[in-house]
Amino acid sequence: MNAREFQKQETSGNTEGEARGPQARIQVPEGALVILPLRNTVLFPSTLMPLVVGRRTSLQAVEEAVRQQRPVGIVAQRDPKTETPKPEDFYSVGTAADVLRMLSLADGQRQIIVQGRQRFEIKEFLETEPILIARVSMVEEKIPQTKEFEARILHLREEVTRALALLPQPMSELRSTIESIEDPLALIDIITSTLDLPVTDKQEILATFDPAVRARKVSEKLAQQIELLELSKKIGTETKEAMSKAQRDYFLREQLKAIQRELGEEEGKKVETEELRQKIEAAKMPREVEKEAQRELSRLERIPEVAAEYSVIRNYLDWMVELPWSVTSQEQIDLPRARGILDADHYDLEKVKKRIVEFLAVRKLKPEGKSPILCFVGPPGVGKTSLGQSIARAMNRKFIRQSLGGVHDEAEIRGHRRTYVGALPGNIIQGIRKAGTKNPVFMLDEVDKLSASFHGDPSAALLEVLDPAQNATFQDHYLGVPFDLSQVLFITTANVLDAIPAPLRDRMEVLELPGYTEEEKLAIAIRYLVPRQIAENGLKPEQVTFTDDALREIIRSYTREAGVRQLDREVGAICRSLATRFAEGLGEKIGVSAEAVPSYLGPPKFFGEIALRTSLPGVATGLAWTPFGGEILFVEATRMPGDGKLTLTGQLGDVMKESAQAALSLVKSRAPTLGIDPRVFQEHDIHVHIPAGAIPKDGPSAGVTIFVCLVSLFTGRRVSHEVAMTGEISLRGLVLPVGGIKEKVLAAKRAGIARILLPELNRNDLEEVPAAAREGVRFEFLPTVDAALELALEKAEKRRKLTLPPKQLVQESDRARSASRKKRRAAF
Repeated sequence: MNAREFQKQETSGNTEGEARGPQARIQVPEGALVILPLRNTVLFPSTLMPLVVGRRTSLQAVEEAVRQQRPVGIVAQRDPKTETPKPEDFYSVGTAADVLRMLSLADGQRQIIVQGRQRFEIKEFLETEPILIARVSMVEEKIPQTKEFEARILHLREEVTRALALLPQPMSELRSTIESIEDPLALIDIITSTLDLPVTDKQEILATFDPAVRARKVSEKLAQQIELLELSKKIGTETKEAMSKAQRDYFLREQLKAIQRELGEEEGKKVETEELRQKIEAAKMPREVEKEAQRELSRLERIPEVAAEYSVIRNYLDWMVELPWSVTSQEQIDLPRARGILDADHYDLEKVKKRIVEFLAVRKLKPEGKSPILCFVGPPGVGKTSLGQSIARAMNRKFIRQSLGGVHDEAEIRGHRRTYVGALPGNIIQGIRKAGTKNPVFMLDEVDKLSASFHGDPSAALLEVLDPAQNATFQDHYLGVPFDLSQVLFITTANVLDAIPAPLRDRMEVLELPGYTEEEKLAIAIRYLVPRQIAENGLKPEQVTFTDDALREIIRSYTREAGVRQLDREVGAICRSLATRFAEGLGEKIGVSAEAVPSYLGPPKFFGEIALRTSLPGVATGLAWTPFGGEILFVEATRMPGDGKLTLTGQLGDVMKESAQAALSLVKSRAPTLGIDPRVFQEHDIHVHIPAGAIPKDGPSAGVTIFVCLVSLFTGRRVSHEVAMTGEISLRGLVLPVGGIKEKVLAAKRAGIARILLPELNRNDLEEVPAAAREGVRFEFLPTVDAALELALEKAEKRRKLTLPPKQLVQESDRARSASRKKRRAAF
């Protein structure tokens, strides 16, 4: 039934119309409209919309509008839940619409089809009962005659075509309708009505009266809708492809299983997994570890062998079953036997041997106790690594050595996670697997050579490994389960203790291994080095003999080290030469004497240069400490005409340069007391040089040596060639304590120094020096620099007169400076 038929029924005596009667009719004045509330949507001009009218007031409003053949004003509610809206519940802008068709429904409601005609703005409500009537102002719109508006409309046509193409179902009828619209204002309204926008956004566009602004807003909303449609289409495509791939993989796996059953390969896989299950049970893993292994085995059974993850899980299970979760070496601690092993393998090192025997004694009395972390610190070649091997042999444990030199990645300690290609456990777990027991002696060599990088700090990873309170639950990243390291005896080695981070050093018990004296090196060569080199070079003990003097000559003239590695090489070189002669049939028994050593090793590489270097004033012998042991250090000074500048050479560090400046200042301040004319400092430049210029040098311990050297230069008193010294100085003349006393004393002993000057505050450090190193050496302790001058410089009657040059030399020097100034002036 259309609107005219409805009106005809009303005027021809319809029951419903009679019930209302003429008195029920409401006259709508000119300039006013019957208002029909609209929920959850907005009606735009030029658009058709079907509506279902169910509320009593809305039904009466529609009937009155149709009866009077007037348009109805359709306005959206602000809150769609409001059942009986009041004037304040409406938006202020709506659309005047014609009711084209009205149908009665079975439940008493009416369905109407309306067509929007024109925007209007509500000025005021005239009636609210029984229906809503409002006085309105119609909005007149004109098409903008600008190029920008024409371009915007053209863009809208293109974009809406693009949007319709992205819809999952084709909408050819809507596309045809939009293409046939010529009125740009109608096009804007129809496009807006088709967009999936909230009511507030649509109402905002309806209330925009400027067509150009309205077109821009619709264009922005349309662009957002297109972006959402494209994303939705992409997601749908990817989902469909993923589902297709999953279905394809499923069918291929089923086919593969069928092929494997035909070839008998499936039985092989079952046998393999069964073997792994038996190995897991035999490994006697901790409860939570075995649970994880069984879970991974269940995954392995479900994955085909061709899958990439299959090999990852299989490698993981191989590592799990091969680790010694419950395998331990049976300790056999016999203290007399342990002492015999340590004495047989190493000469001297009594302090270290004593500590190792103490550890073994405690271990014997309390096997379940926590093992300490021992750290052997000393120069190269003193036997740090071989001590670890001796400890393992004395305890009947396996020995594993892992070098940490150059390790800069935390994963080398803790391992890589299995998500990485080619992942492996860290060096700790790899060493445990190699040992085959969970209680080996594990040596971490060169722990002071660790370095941090962007991969992490490996020294931080070692904090857990070397902490007896934490390493019972050490977790490698690759395994992902805890492994008990509490029964492992960790031993670390280092050349320099200061290079080890403080938190890591705090977890270790440090045992220092000093360098060897000449007598100790001789004993080591006789007991260990010579027999080993004879055997390694295919000789027999009765064919070759070394005299003690020959070995001393090698130690003094061909080696200068704290350890015995170079001595071992030189003995090996002689043995190789002898092996060549025996291979050629040129001898039966050969004795190596001191006189014959140069014929095998060439000219001496080192010689006693102390007496030669200190034969002139301005040269002093100092003592230095390096990571490779102690060394003697010569300080030389000279002067030349000038204006008092100080030159320092020898690749000195900042601290040593400051020590030289402090020494010169101290000499200047005490010049009258020392018998030095102060004019010397104004008329001469001073050059201090420390030979071996290619080797960097730094530290404050050369301060007293530089001071004595400068005093010797200006007073003409030579420094005794029997004296070597070390110590830091202050500007008050105090001699301050320094480190490395033990290493420095050993270096002085090797160099043949008879007297050593040490700071008074280092007196107690002398107790750590081996008795053999103190033998034949006189120690003097310096409270101030005055004592150093008294002990180091020759007596006054032996000195040369060098406080000031002779008068003639002064005059010649003045003439030379004058001629030089004239020459410069002439050149200018």
